[in-house]
Amino acid sequence: MLPSFAHTRFIMVAPSHPGNVGAAARAIKTMGFNELVLVSPKDPDIKNNPEAIALSSGATDVLHNAHLVSTLDEALAPVTLSFALTARSRDMGPPALDIRQSAQLSARHLASAPENRVAVVLGTERTGLENEEISRCHRICHIPANPAYSSLNVSQALQLAAWELRYALMENNPAATQANETQNAIAYAPSEKVEALLKHWEQALITIDFLNPAHPKKLMPRMRYLFTRIHMNQEEVDMMRGVCTNIIKHASKK
Repeated sequence: MLPSFAHTRFIMVAPSHPGNVGAAARAIKTMGFNELVLVSPKDPDIKNNPEAIALSSGATDVLHNAHLVSTLDEALAPVTLSFALTARSRDMGPPALDIRQSAQLSARHLASAPENRVAVVLGTERTGLENEEISRCHRICHIPANPAYSSLNVSQALQLAAWELRYALMENNPAATQANETQNAIAYAPSEKVEALLKHWEQALITIDFLNPAHPKKLMPRMRYLFTRIHMNQEEVDMMRGVCTNIIKHASKK
């Protein structure tokens, strides 16, 4: 397996239908991927559900090796570029791309540094992803389906995402190759480091009375969108953590 395939994960948030999980495992393996993450599934033993095993149809290794975690933050912790797959438009949130643009961006991102990791995040079968879950991702991703009937089963959507990613990763991309040869690798900050920065930033804003924790309004969600949109590298995160530390230190002296 190519490193770019091994550094790509598919995250299903709160899956409730075992058949969809099995079908997702099959879709992932068919396209050459192997990392499936299940966030708080309705059935804690969903990997051993007979329906999931039947629908995996030979991809039981991917199914049985799926990671079970309790929160989306855990699933995204090592990820440096994440896509929230959703059919609904959002008034506020990360920048939106279609599935092909997302796959091409993923291929460039994975080629730019060996530490980089990509994730595609899918919501529940019934309601999709919540705004709070989408805010954890760097980009919104949509499938340009029939606008009169855009409903896709979650495992079908995952299959399309996996196909586009496979095509983009295998395609000979001169631009990506040239970027690798002429630029230094970019060590993007993983999600867990950005989350830690956001908590530190919130603490700093409270210390200088810029943020009222009793009436926060939409300040921190907007800050989250700002930090994810600019896609910070590890050096930038460390720099901002230093700023936070000094803000708190000097404000405490007054």
